[in-house]
Amino acid sequence: MPELPEVETTRRGIEPWLLGARVDAVAVRERRLRWPVTARLARDLSGRSVESLERRAKYLLMTAGDGTLIMHLGMSGSLRVLEAPRPPGPHDHVDLVLSNGRMLRFNDPRRFGAMLWTRRDPMRHPLLRHLGPEPLGAEFDGDHLWRLSRGRRAAVKTFIMDGRVVVGVGNIYASEALFRSGIDPRRAAGRVSRRRYGVLADSIREVLAAAIKRGGTTLQDFTGGDGQPGYFAQELNVYGREGDACRSCGGPIRQTVLGQRSTFFCQRCQR
Repeated sequence: MPELPEVETTRRGIEPWLLGARVDAVAVRERRLRWPVTARLARDLSGRSVESLERRAKYLLMTAGDGTLIMHLGMSGSLRVLEAPRPPGPHDHVDLVLSNGRMLRFNDPRRFGAMLWTRRDPMRHPLLRHLGPEPLGAEFDGDHLWRLSRGRRAAVKTFIMDGRVVVGVGNIYASEALFRSGIDPRRAAGRVSRRRYGVLADSIREVLAAAIKRGGTTLQDFTGGDGQPGYFAQELNVYGREGDACRSCGGPIRQTVLGQRSTFFCQRCQR
């Protein structure tokens, strides 16, 4: 599933081709996504010029005129800019034909993605209004995590994956950040000290920034907006490495399940 670095990689890849371009036409071949694509989308969006493309958590927000197209990649979706129109494949559900001769194509084999048009403030949309701070923003730090964690019995990994606490810390990067900070993912969130939360917040920022720099993590079928794979998978310390030797101590990487998600850690290095 594309996580924050993959979505940010996609945003950076497609943004230069969208800004200033007019949407001349919209082709919707499959409306049955996670939330149905409205029959009005072509009428609402056509003729409007793209003013900005921003990311909030794992959502992409394309502002055009007096409205915003809220896009989500779901489990396996992708957005690609094509230099020229070409016949759609079986999972190419939506095309935006641009005035610069290019086309933005949304492909989503599992149909868990979304393309929703709103004329209201997108930050007040039901999908976005309850989200926590951005992990790479100024509002996020160890004190924020420490304050929200008081009295929490849930595992610290589950806690930092809660989008109401902080957005975009998905399964891969939660495991990697906890390894970098030396915290056992099974430890109760309320039993992590203020000092250690400071280290964890720094680790979250570091691992996400590194993943964005590498173009994301290629797992299964993810590629970025330019069609190229990400390379952060080569730098994973624990995720997907059950039974392999820890790169720090040489002990075995272990796997468990927390919140119905596979979790990888080193029992010697993380406490």
